[in-house]
Amino acid sequence: MSIEGENDHWLVRPQTIRWLWTGFSVVLALIVVLQSVIKVKGYFGIDAWIGFGAVFGFLSCVGMVLVAKGLGRYLKREENFYDD
Repeated sequence: MSIEGENDHWLVRPQTIRWLWTGFSVVLALIVVLQSVIKVKGYFGIDAWIGFGAVFGFLSCVGMVLVAKGLGRYLKREENFYDD
């Protein structure tokens, strides 16, 4: 008899998810700290601010999710739409 969760894919295990969140958070924080040490040449002025890439990426992701949700509501059809 196998233990529940033993054969789960490694990406769905709670320990792996915690490790990934921690690792990505550390990498993001390190990049923001490095931006304060390394001079970044901005092309539009605002893109040279510390942490601009992280904030812009997060807001872009939120925007894409909201647009996808809106499209899903607009394009959704009834369950038996193609049945005659």
